[in-house]
Amino acid sequence: MPVLSIIACGMLEDELVHVLSKDCELKQLIVVENRNNLGFLRKLRAGKCIPRTIPLDRVQMFFKTGLNPDFETLAKFLAPFPLFGKVCEKMNANAGQQISVVVNLLRLGLHADLELLKSEVYRNIREMAAFSDGILIFYGTCGHVLGELEKDFIDLGCPLFFLKDKAGEIVEDCISTALGGNEAYARAMLACRGKGTIYLTPMWASSWKNFEKESGSRDLNNRYLKNSRYCLAVKIETGISYEPDFNENIQEFARTFGMNTTTLKGSSEIAEQGYSDARKSLVKNPGRLPKNHQDPVL
Repeated sequence: MPVLSIIACGMLEDELVHVLSKDCELKQLIVVENRNNLGFLRKLRAGKCIPRTIPLDRVQMFFKTGLNPDFETLAKFLAPFPLFGKVCEKMNANAGQQISVVVNLLRLGLHADLELLKSEVYRNIREMAAFSDGILIFYGTCGHVLGELEKDFIDLGCPLFFLKDKAGEIVEDCISTALGGNEAYARAMLACRGKGTIYLTPMWASSWKNFEKESGSRDLNNRYLKNSRYCLAVKIETGISYEPDFNENIQEFARTFGMNTTTLKGSSEIAEQGYSDARKSLVKNPGRLPKNHQDPVL
């Protein structure tokens, strides 16, 4: 069974919960254990998507444990019998569309230092490639520091997948993802030309208070958000939100920084399509599993 790994930005956790919760043929979900994902795990469980949590350095061993060999021997022995044979055929047919997913959600504070963000994403790609048949990069290009991933990992032996818009371009960031692509992002900025504008997804609206702490930049809000040229807070409605206080968070943000508010219609299409494309590619072309790889018992 193919293993799709996802290296994800914390700002896109709602989109990730959305696509994983919709996947009815998700065989098993593993979330890399760290202190960044408590909210992510809560949202998954609320959506009836129950993951395992495993430290990253133990995930490869988990996939090496395999099925009970006695069960495999029994299955081979009973396969010629008509009834059991039909059951096996049905199980194999269903398994053909199933997939295992490993999610590694990286901390928000990495955005304060784009070179550190790049080094962390690169390090995790190398580490996760050892047990993955493909890796979905659930980030944009983030100031273009992640714009050369395909080129830099051309010899990795594990395909990389990206969040792309309808033009086939990798999205610039989480706002571009939420608005529907780079062109939609450019149109939004053009419409707000002349006004300093902050775009807020549910995760941004709920995280801005903690971002200063996460980033280690003590005066981030005063130096950046309280700049008088920023006067408009744009609420992006994507149709998905696991943050119950989205409206209240937007209003508090606007009051704190003296901004007016407006709303733009967004979309979850890019996240959905990115996950679907990566998934279909691995199901169609399972790639290379390690020689000792077997599907673990749940």
